[in-house]
Amino acid sequence: MEDRIGKWLYDIKRSIEEIESFMPDTETGRYLLQENIMFKRALERNVEIIGEAVNRILSTEPEIAITHARRIVDTRNFIIHEYEKVSDEVLWAIAIRHIPLLKIEIEALLEHRSPEP
Repeated sequence: MEDRIGKWLYDIKRSIEEIESFMPDTETGRYLLQENIMFKRALERNVEIIGEAVNRILSTEPEIAITHARRIVDTRNFIIHEYEKVSDEVLWAIAIRHIPLLKIEIEALLEHRSPEP
């Protein structure tokens, strides 16, 4: 695996860890998206970073298995280009359903790599 693939995997891991660091433990966090613009923007930005890193990985080494990779990239594009249409419910679903699963996959991919760049 190329060094830049490892860098992008670590970028995804760091963004997931950042999301986890500010995610509330309860469902009330969904309402925080409506009340706290910094929380919403931080979540959006980390999803954008994850999507861009996945896109770069796919462009360089398309055989790397990341579930829903194309959807991750499409979500990044939607947030960037259709920002006014991004719903709080979609962001919340990404944070509580999809990010934890992606974390498991990324950690498994990183286990087969050398230490962090």
